[in-house]
Amino acid sequence: MRPIDERAIRASFRNASRKEVSDLNLPAGFADIDFDRIDYLGWVDPKAPRRAYVITEVDGEFTGALLQQAEQRVIARAQCSWCEDVTLRNDVQLFTARKAGPAGRKGDTIGTLVCANFGCSENVRRLPPLAYEGFDRELARDLRIVKLGEHVRAFLAGLDA
Repeated sequence: MRPIDERAIRASFRNASRKEVSDLNLPAGFADIDFDRIDYLGWVDPKAPRRAYVITEVDGEFTGALLQQAEQRVIARAQCSWCEDVTLRNDVQLFTARKAGPAGRKGDTIGTLVCANFGCSENVRRLPPLAYEGFDRELARDLRIVKLGEHVRAFLAGLDA
């Protein structure tokens, strides 16, 4: 992901009001983020723990969404819809996002199960276990990175659907 600054972050949201964007709190350690190692920027608002944000590049433009974390945690051991990690070391949480435009004003939302700490970029960069003799672990990792980007972009595209 290309580096992004605070101004571009605030301008990227498709489903947030001006007030919600002005109330946004940047993630802790924002200045230290290694953008070469992430496929999207996702964080829980440190001052509003049920509010989260996700931003990635779609067709060369930054696109972001305001997310709402479900009140209850997922009880069963669910799989993250974005990184599809089957060896999860962290929790998965249901996040919903109000759709953009008239649909969102009517109350329409979309939802997805995502790693609670938004650690998908780290998860997909781990070498997968050897599935069989001759299994190309590096290729499998590269494909997981590509699929993560596709899943996040597809979720953000759903804001306009």
